[in-house]
Amino acid sequence: MIHMENIFQTEVCENNRLSYLGNTQDIYKMNWVEGSRLWGTVRCPEGVACTLERKMLGNGNLQETYCFTNSTDFPIFIRKTDLGIYTTFNDNYEDADTCMKKRCHTHIFCGGNSSWVMALRMGGEAPHLGLVLTDGSLGCYSVERRDHAEGREENLSNDRGDFILHPEIEELLPGESARITWELFWFRDREDFEKQLLAHKGFMVLKTKQCTVMKGEQIRFTVKVRVDKGESVCVKWNGNKTGISEKWEDDSMLSFSCACQPEETGEQSFEILTGERKLRALFYVSENPRRLAEVRCRFIARKQQYHGKAEMLRGAYLIYDNEEQSLYYDHRNDYNGGRERVGMGILLARYLQNKKDDELEKSLREYMGYVYRELWNEETGEIYNDIRHAQDYKRLYNAPWFSLFQLELYRLYRDGKYLQDAFLTLYRYYLQGGGKFYPIMLPAAELFDALKQAGMQKEASVIYKELKAHGDWMLERGFSYQKSEVDFEQSIVAPAVDCLVQAYQVSGETKYLEEAGKQLEILKLFHAGQPDYHQFGNAVRHWDGYWFGKNRMLGDTYPHYWSALTGAAWMRYEQALGEKTDREAVTAILRGVLSLFRQDGTASCAMVFPVQVNGGRGHFYDPWANDQDWGLYLALKYYSAIVMD
Repeated sequence: MIHMENIFQTEVCENNRLSYLGNTQDIYKMNWVEGSRLWGTVRCPEGVACTLERKMLGNGNLQETYCFTNSTDFPIFIRKTDLGIYTTFNDNYEDADTCMKKRCHTHIFCGGNSSWVMALRMGGEAPHLGLVLTDGSLGCYSVERRDHAEGREENLSNDRGDFILHPEIEELLPGESARITWELFWFRDREDFEKQLLAHKGFMVLKTKQCTVMKGEQIRFTVKVRVDKGESVCVKWNGNKTGISEKWEDDSMLSFSCACQPEETGEQSFEILTGERKLRALFYVSENPRRLAEVRCRFIARKQQYHGKAEMLRGAYLIYDNEEQSLYYDHRNDYNGGRERVGMGILLARYLQNKKDDELEKSLREYMGYVYRELWNEETGEIYNDIRHAQDYKRLYNAPWFSLFQLELYRLYRDGKYLQDAFLTLYRYYLQGGGKFYPIMLPAAELFDALKQAGMQKEASVIYKELKAHGDWMLERGFSYQKSEVDFEQSIVAPAVDCLVQAYQVSGETKYLEEAGKQLEILKLFHAGQPDYHQFGNAVRHWDGYWFGKNRMLGDTYPHYWSALTGAAWMRYEQALGEKTDREAVTAILRGVLSLFRQDGTASCAMVFPVQVNGGRGHFYDPWANDQDWGLYLALKYYSAIVMD
């Protein structure tokens, strides 16, 4: 039990800003604030003054009140990002051992009067730090990334930056003041976090199983709030009042539920009102994944396949610029004709297994010719980084992807050549040191099963040996994850869970499954339950828009398709365990990336979520269709879970 009394420890600098915020009972002595700006630094337009008052409350919480005053003789109108409060939670990646103890995943929800922040220590060990808004309204948040601002790239993927919360204050008359008050508190787990939010009168907590629903499904959610009996409650759906069902849980706790049946796909907005307080929530209605895959595959075949004059690119699936409606290629790693772009070929190969289509198969055949001509060595199984067998950048991630592509070709055509190719590619990966790496989308267990069923026992035994050794290496490392292209991230922990389960699937040794269960708990910490479909079920990631997007914008990517890796690893764990641990949560994660795909077949590689990043406009879907099709592939692979038949 954590005792809440008198356990905040702070160090205050000039203007009442914080350079240190810790818990006196924390054995790791973590400083929960870190950034290029001090906690409590305020950004105001000219003519607006701000004072900050900080005090300890009787419940052990640390209260901060920011008072904004118009010090001029004229009205001041305030735009969305004119006011900003720096809340510099310590969310950045170093080595895994440091992250486990002294860093936090900062889950932010700015949804009006009932806004909150849930900062979870990356290793999952309490205490964690929460922020609950008790007066005023927050509309959105921005991020400042100091490395990018200073022109340095070496650490861009590791420091999430400084968070800036934006109060919602539309205008101030001369001499008028408006306040933002929140409380910081320590909590044990997610249940304790919710309990402490609901301890504040008028604070609404919205719970839902799915923020992305399939066309034909209902949007369902419940709201809990502590109010006086007789106080009005109301839900507006896309601006119109809709029905609710109320239930009093005790003399002051009201619970009400809402169920709506959307007719169209796309964003669905809700306003939940109790008295003068408002909570905003966003849901999304998606087409069925099979329908999305059909139009997406056709778009790839018609718009993203190269048929130009560069012979070495003939048949390649390339980046598509939705703004300029044109293909794009650059030999630089994240824009070239290999690497992550093979996800498009994998999607087509998977789709065609369930529905014959001559146009798509012709396109896939042309892409296969390109891959085998430019990106693969048929004698050694080596995967090249780009066309013309370019290997100026050696990368272990690539080989498992192309092995999976060849495995999907085998499933489609039942030609043993592709199974042998998939084996050769993955064996080469292991010969190059892949057994001491966290690969994304490793197909080892599936390949092992296919080889056994095809009577290729010698090859199957090789994969068995390599996969078990891979699992043993992960057992030895435990939570001391090895650095990769990012020092520590969701797509290191997800492969760890996935590989460990695969080692169990081929060997039956429970030590792998038990370790996978422990690491799954670390993986879940990257996710939260903000009632906004961009964030709900989606993992914290904050560099993808820069490396893979047209606009090269850093900042939180909600959603990003690799978030679905958590759902895939969790699903594999459930299958191996033989029981559903939380199928709704798994489904939410797999569905969470579907807003990247549109009904016309267009797609986006990432949604840059903060309203601003380094002062530049954010909150947009990047115009490039680049590498996002892995998310739709996983939706097809786990279709029965996603559609919840």
